Amino acid sequence: MTRIDFYFNVANKQQLVENLVEAALQKRRQVTIFTADEPSALSMSEYLWQNKAESFLPNVQSGNLHAPATRVVIGSQGSDLISDLLQDDMLVNLTAAEPSFFSRFTQLVELVGDDEEDKVAARARYKFYRDRGYEIKNINDAQT
Repeated sequence: MTRIDFYFNVANKQQLVENLVEAALQKRRQVTIFTADEPSALSMSEYLWQNKAESFLPNVQSGNLHAPATRVVIGSQGSDLISDLLQDDMLVNLTAAEPSFFSRFTQLVELVGDDEEDKVAARARYKFYRDRGYEIKNINDAQT
């Protein structure tokens, strides 16, 4: 069954995603990042490539020719992400709804920001997972 981690009180989602990806890659894991739209996917990709001057986190968009050989793939709603997925290790959801394909992954990471709209959507996702019997780990990002 998919392990679900809810990070709440997240001040900077891109920074947390970067930290999660970096930790996952050190453990030789694969990561899929699911965003709301293509501009968000491109923004996340650029952030991972360019945020730190001393390093970068290689990634590609779903559908890219190199996706099968890349450990970090970024896709968005409306893309062919689901049909392009070749891994089922870790999924980071950056959308307001639960991804219909989340259960194929070993781990799902949900991020909840500070604004009320984000919290309301997160509560609905949390209830959705809980009502289906998933065990959820809560992590307060403000305390890490």
